[in-house]
Formats: sequence, structure tokens, C-alpha cells
Amino acid sequence: MFHFLTAASARRAYVAQLTRALKPGGHVLLATFAPEGPQRCSGLPVMRYHAAALQAEVGAGFHLIESREELHHTPGGTRQPFLYTLFRAG
Repeated sequence: MFHFLTAASARRAYVAQLTRALKPGGHVLLATFAPEGPQRCSGLPVMRYHAAALQAEVGAGFHLIESREELHHTPGGTRQPFLYTLFRAG
């Protein structure tokens, strides 16, 4: 759902909540639309990310462990490029 946070203030609030919720060494898996993903989903605008851009969004308090892209097949038959990232807090 992170890709639905189009306002910078909403993304900062999300990261602040992650920081409060995770102990140092804790992990978070974020899935977002990849750079080639759709510009809208369910009629709403979305953000698209590559791993370095998502690292910049979550900041220095999180360390990227792994990332990979995958083509997601929707129930409607379209394909949407997704980015899956695993971060460690602290």
C-alpha cells in the first residue's frame, strides 16, 4: 500500500510509524509498483519505485537487504511490475 502514499507527508508519517514499531534489527517487507508499473491503480494515482528510490524514502534508519522485481498478474488479466524489498531497521 506504500505506493498509494503520493503525498510526501504521508510517506514520512508511514516511515515514522515503522521506526516506532520495529526494534533495531527488525525487518519490514515493502512491496510497491516498480518503475514500469501503472501510474494509477483502482482509479487512484500511485508512486513507482526502484530499490534505490525506496531506500531514499525510508532513510538511513533502514538498510536494504534484498530487492527483486516480479510481474504480478491481476484478476483482470493485466500484468503489473512490482518491486519487493526487504529492509532491516537500525
